[in-house]
Amino acid sequence: MRHVFETMGTVASVEGPGELMPSIEAVFEHVESRYSLYRPDSELSRIARGDLRLPDASDEIIATYTRALAWRGRTDGAFSPHRPDGILDLNGIVKAEAIERAGAILDAAGCPRWTINVGGDILARSAEPIGIVDPHGRRALLCSVVLSDGRRALATSGSAERGDHIWLGGSLAPAHYLQVSVLADDIVTADVLATAIVAGGPSALDELTDRCDIDVLAVDRAGALVATPGFRRALALPASVDA
Repeated sequence: MRHVFETMGTVASVEGPGELMPSIEAVFEHVESRYSLYRPDSELSRIARGDLRLPDASDEIIATYTRALAWRGRTDGAFSPHRPDGILDLNGIVKAEAIERAGAILDAAGCPRWTINVGGDILARSAEPIGIVDPHGRRALLCSVVLSDGRRALATSGSAERGDHIWLGGSLAPAHYLQVSVLADDIVTADVLATAIVAGGPSALDELTDRCDIDVLAVDRAGALVATPGFRRALALPASVDA
């Protein structure tokens, strides 16, 4: 069964047993109600307004913030929960963590095949090819990949759909890569590192693919593609990419 609902400023599509959908929606509703900067009553909005000091926040917020800081360290600052305007923004990690929790519900129920797609960030137990949209033509597919050999997650980040929204050295200047897709064993790693590579550019791509167990497809503003060997092996449709 395919279930679609709006969450976290985007659309979620979940393939799985219908009886589990209320529990899955509840995961995303909880995360959005606590972390959304678009909800004035959320805990993170209260912190942004100065109504709540971060040290006085809930244990859940503090734990998420701690994990985000750890990712900032692992990416040498390319990923950060701090916006240059001083606002604490945990959106770069909480959506992926919500997807991860939803996947745990499906796994705990013994579902052999399922897919969760939230705004193009995908976690799955499925052999079906997954398409990646062409950032230079949003109605066309750039390629398709098959999640296998432990690669259960695919996250895509960039400016093609939402415009330049990733901070680059304190500004929203256009990034070198228009779109970056990352294959990883878990969705949090895929999502965080896709954002970090967009923010950090070619040097971040080289460093993070050397240090982390990920595969990457990056598209620059001229349309040139760069893919790691593992990403090319995962392709389900022909594509011309450079190493």
